[in-house]
Amino acid sequence: MAQRIKSRRRKAVKKQAVHYFDYSLLAIIIFLMCFGLVMLYSISSYEARTEYGDGMYFLKRQGLIGLGSIVVMMWVSRLDYHMFSKYATMSYWGSMLLLALVKFTPLGIEVNGARRWFRLPANQSFQPAEIMKIAVIIFIPYLICRMGNKVHTLKGSLGVVEWGGLAALGVYVLTDNLSSAIIVMGISCCILFVVHKKQKIFLWIAGGGLAVFVAGSYILGRLLENSTSFRLRRIIAWLNPEKYASTISFQTVQGLYAIGSGGFFGKGLGNGVQKTVIPEVQNDMILSAICEELGVFGAIIILVLFGLLIYRLLFIAQNAPDLYGALIMTGIMSHIAIQVILNVMVVTNMMPNTGITLPFISYGGTSILFLMIEMGMALGISRRIKLEG
Repeated sequence: MAQRIKSRRRKAVKKQAVHYFDYSLLAIIIFLMCFGLVMLYSISSYEARTEYGDGMYFLKRQGLIGLGSIVVMMWVSRLDYHMFSKYATMSYWGSMLLLALVKFTPLGIEVNGARRWFRLPANQSFQPAEIMKIAVIIFIPYLICRMGNKVHTLKGSLGVVEWGGLAALGVYVLTDNLSSAIIVMGISCCILFVVHKKQKIFLWIAGGGLAVFVAGSYILGRLLENSTSFRLRRIIAWLNPEKYASTISFQTVQGLYAIGSGGFFGKGLGNGVQKTVIPEVQNDMILSAICEELGVFGAIIILVLFGLLIYRLLFIAQNAPDLYGALIMTGIMSHIAIQVILNVMVVTNMMPNTGITLPFISYGGTSILFLMIEMGMALGISRRIKLEG
């Protein structure tokens, strides 16, 4: 009799268990995309009208890609994320192959002096570096799950770092894309940091690396002031932006003017002036133009939205059904956080200009598509969370 009662209770609990879906995360994603489209039109309409004869050129392209990306996101969200582990190694080496094709074959095309894009039919292109980010997000967790407790040893930790470092080196050497290489390496280190027992070591290494970077940049900036190296010139411009305000630091200085002239509440939507001066304002410098039109208040709203987005990703990571799902969520969360932080630091001249875009808001079809694939993976993991009662 007692066993029958227990059996009925178990069945009742199973009936009460429901699958969770994070509608809050979905709402934040859609709101960020819609906000990005509004700001993109406000900021880029002048340049689009001047260059393409259509003030809605950037808005139309971004809007169409955004709609298609939402469909892709919802499709990915219905996949069982465990299947990613079967293709983790293949995706890693496949991404490396695409990077190599950009470097060594005519399929790679050069845009604004950088050979980072892969040619597609119908005059379209994409950056293989974005695929490598997703490949690392699913491969590093797969590697850690296979290692088990060995990941806590020095050999195991170095193994994870080596795989992440190889991916970052591939992005940097094969596409000359330092910013994406930094993000790829950052994702790998963040995943390892979360799973490792001795986390203080990582904090000491990060602090030491930051100190070396600042000191090294200062010394190089003084010793190699007349260098012709593109990246060294960016460091020099970062250290002394006023001196090179009309040349290599023109974009940064004009962006700072935009932030300063906007005040706290801004000049009003569409009333910005600096957007007509800042080169490629719709890409990595879009935050400076937003500050001019919506003020610091607008920037705070954006950062709060990104904070809510990361909070929802953290919630899914904490409640993921297994370690693999939790580590994938950690990788996605790390990607968004690193990219937002670096973009804000570049716009405010806290670090040299690296060409990092603001997720969901900056113009760029490749970025939007692969970000939405990541969000689909996050929503897919949230579908596997079971709530009882």
